[in-house]
Amino acid sequence: MGTRRGERLRFDGWILGTGTTSGTRLVVGHWPRSPLGPVSDVMVQRPDGHRVLLAQTAELADVVAATYTFDDVRVVDVTVRRPDPDTWAVRAGPLDLELRTGRRPALGWLLRAVPPPLARTPAWVGLLDRPARVLTGLRTTGSAGNGRTEWYGVQDLRALGAVRASWDGAPLGGRAPVHPPVTFGFGSVPRDPAVVRVTTTLALP
Repeated sequence: MGTRRGERLRFDGWILGTGTTSGTRLVVGHWPRSPLGPVSDVMVQRPDGHRVLLAQTAELADVVAATYTFDDVRVVDVTVRRPDPDTWAVRAGPLDLELRTGRRPALGWLLRAVPPPLARTPAWVGLLDRPARVLTGLRTTGSAGNGRTEWYGVQDLRALGAVRASWDGAPLGGRAPVHPPVTFGFGSVPRDPAVVRVTTTLALP
């Protein structure tokens, strides 16, 4: 995909974030609508801090690796299935991940009350950055890698229930808090495992 200076790229879909009892933390980006078509990726941080990107295509790997920081970037087959609205099954190279969503907390209901066209706009997202930092410790906008700016237009949030994950067939354990926080870039995910409905806008320098 060729990109132009000052261009804005919009990725619309979901971000899932969870820790595991082994200490590995996982962040899944599932983007049914993006400039690259339907794509998905997984950011993995091992207990020793090693950061791995598993991307579905080379183009997606280029975009994500230029925005965040990784120690290892791999282009692998990535599939995301939803057999029912509450179940997710992710396969990404050596990773197998299955999970179920749980309840929608009060913050999720508040996010759903905002009309989606408004929730996706960078201007609205920028207004929410300071309250989000105070209430959740997370940011909705900031400076990403290589002079890029990113906005997270969050429209819903659900807690995660049961989580089952393995790497090359070795179990990673069950659900655990995302702790310590992941260090891919300025953006993060809630400490409590969750799936977030989000539109991510990325402005190129």
